[in-house]
Amino acid sequence: MPLRYQNKVVIVTGGSKGIGRGIVKAFVENGANVVFCARGVAAGEAQEAEFNTQGPGSCKFVKCDMTKEEDIKVNISPGNVLTPLWEELAAQTADAEATIRAGENAQLMGRMGTEAECGLAAVFLAADASFCTGIDLLLSGGAELNYGFKSQIPT
Repeated sequence: MPLRYQNKVVIVTGGSKGIGRGIVKAFVENGANVVFCARGVAAGEAQEAEFNTQGPGSCKFVKCDMTKEEDIKVNISPGNVLTPLWEELAAQTADAEATIRAGENAQLMGRMGTEAECGLAAVFLAADASFCTGIDLLLSGGAELNYGFKSQIPT
C-alpha cells in the first residue's frame, strides 16, 4: 500500500488526547512527519515515543499553551466521540454508564464515534485537493437529525 503522506509534514494542535490523538496516529500510519502540540508534557512525550515505534511516519511533540483559531484551514465538527473527556464528564454524573448510553443513543448509528474515525476524516481532508479550503466536515454519525433518542440499534 502506498504511503499517502510520505515525506509530508503535518501540524496538529491539541494532539495528545481524544480526537487530536486519533489524527496524529492516522497521519503517522500514512507516512507523514507529524509535529503536534498539547499542554500535557508527560502525555505528549509518551505519545511521541509510542507512535515513533509504530511508523512508518514519525512524530515530534512540542509543548504549547494555546492555538489560534484563525490558523485553522480545515475543521472537523464531530458529534459524540468517545474520548477521555467524554468519559471524564460522564463519570461526574450520577450514572456514568447511562450518560454514555444516552450519548450513543443520540447517534443514528447507535454508537459514538471513535478517535480513529476522526483521524481518518482528517487524512481525507488533507488530500491533495488544492481547491478544497475552508472546509468544515460534519462528522456526526447523524446527530444533526434532531437531538434525542434516535438509535436504530435496539438496546
